[in-house]
Amino acid sequence: MSSDLNWIESFLETIHAERNASENTLQAYRRDLLHFVGFLKSKKLNLQHVARADIETYLISLESDGLAQATRARRLSAIKQVYRFGFEEDLVTDDPSMQIRGPKTTRKLPNHLSESDVNRLLEAALRTGRSPIDHRRTTCLMQILYATGMRVSELVSLPMAAVRGDPEMLLIKGKGGKERLVPLSAPAKMAIAAYLVDWDKSQSDAVANGTPQSKFLFPSRGKLGHLTRVRFYTLIKEICVIAGLDPTHVSPHTLRHAFATHLLANGADLRVIQMLLGHADVATTEIYTHVLDEKLKSLVFDHHPLAD
Repeated sequence: MSSDLNWIESFLETIHAERNASENTLQAYRRDLLHFVGFLKSKKLNLQHVARADIETYLISLESDGLAQATRARRLSAIKQVYRFGFEEDLVTDDPSMQIRGPKTTRKLPNHLSESDVNRLLEAALRTGRSPIDHRRTTCLMQILYATGMRVSELVSLPMAAVRGDPEMLLIKGKGGKERLVPLSAPAKMAIAAYLVDWDKSQSDAVANGTPQSKFLFPSRGKLGHLTRVRFYTLIKEICVIAGLDPTHVSPHTLRHAFATHLLANGADLRVIQMLLGHADVATTEIYTHVLDEKLKSLVFDHHPLAD
């Protein structure tokens, strides 16, 4: 088991160095691979002594346990990658996963928020929290998210330096350390300006009490030093309740989808949206064209006189 763990950690160190993989990505790989190792241990096997049939048995067990197609495909991908690494590092003489094909995954269309829904969320943000300071902070978070389509991890860890000086554009550091510029809307700039007054006062008070000034726009007392993804996720749910929207259908990522879908619906070029979202491949961005296709179908079926 210890040799398996060493193999996995060496693999994770490598993808961290070569791909600049985020901590969230590394943790996801670690969970998937440790689950596979646990299965092997129950069969008195380890990573170095596995046949193709053993991996296929594992995949069958996942299906029997009711795991989603996408989850099974992801776990097989992790197994394939760790064995490719093992083969290249001479930890094994052959790759037992090479010929295994995973389940075909279907791309799930993202939950769609209309422009009216987003306006309700933005209005509700003005009333979410226990104080006017909370209201301004929540509004700033939501306005930036919808204005830029940032990933939630990018938003909560946004450095204060990114918004100083009333910028027209935000410089965002995304996956793999890649940087991109995204324009700020007028409402987002106003929300930032209002929130910065509170930020400056709170940080001035903190420094006066011997606490170093935070480098983050949304600071926190937790170990990360900034608002966590989990806390922002729960905050979105609170906003939904106030807005009268179903909290189960809205997440920070739903606002990212809304940003892209609404841009596309209003005539933005797909390549521009790809750049703004920070997608490495335009094929990832093309999912939003399918959202519009579904909307167009719905319009025809609902309103065409011969649709019945």
